[in-house]
Amino acid sequence: MAQSGYTPIAIYSSSTATNVPLAANLVTGELAINVVDGKLYYKNSSGVVTLLAGAGGSGIIAGSNTQVQFNNSGVFGASANFTWSGTVLNITGALVATADSTFSSTGALLISKGTLAQQPGTPTTGMVRYNTTSNEFEGYSGVSPAWKSIGGSAVSNDTTTATNLYPLFAAITTGTAQNIYTSNAKYLYKPSTGDLQSSQLVASNGIISNSSTVATSYIISTGNNSMSVGPITVATGQSVTVPSGSRWVIL
Repeated sequence: MAQSGYTPIAIYSSSTATNVPLAANLVTGELAINVVDGKLYYKNSSGVVTLLAGAGGSGIIAGSNTQVQFNNSGVFGASANFTWSGTVLNITGALVATADSTFSSTGALLISKGTLAQQPGTPTTGMVRYNTTSNEFEGYSGVSPAWKSIGGSAVSNDTTTATNLYPLFAAITTGTAQNIYTSNAKYLYKPSTGDLQSSQLVASNGIISNSSTVATSYIISTGNNSMSVGPITVATGQSVTVPSGSRWVIL
């Protein structure tokens, strides 16, 4: 019952769950509401009945370039459009939380993804995306902000690669680890042979050790010499091949 002195305004409505108004029952721009589902519809200029807003935990969208609220746990704003594709919310632009927020489903949150060349032109500290070039999740962070890997790579035991790889190092001993690598021949490792190359080897404790048994056949690379501290035993069925012009010295 309307309050005395006020005139109630009622729009086209349905009290049957899941009911959607028919285009034939609305004029362009007219609103209709399902009072059970809490969904508000309108008929657009193309004559199509379109969901305008919905109540409840699934979120409310009121146009583009505006705010979206999930589970009343936080408010998000964006400088781009929100669109629905079935049950998926697509965001073309940066999603910015303006309050503590919770995604409470048992599914997954699909974040932005793209190639290395498609990284945002003007990134902001705290941005997170999936890089389809490196197949890693990455975040824009640091004192001098830059895009850094935050995981997503698969770990494998490589024993077949026949080219040199660049070993990775941690550039920090506390806080957030930052990976760096040697980009030249100063320090290289070849998984297929186990060869480790370094332009200079320094034993800080003054001792360099080698096994007393050659357990696996070995071919000294052409142009290289080798040495071992003996006595040395070559295991049964194994061999050491010394190419022409090279030497293997046992001390």
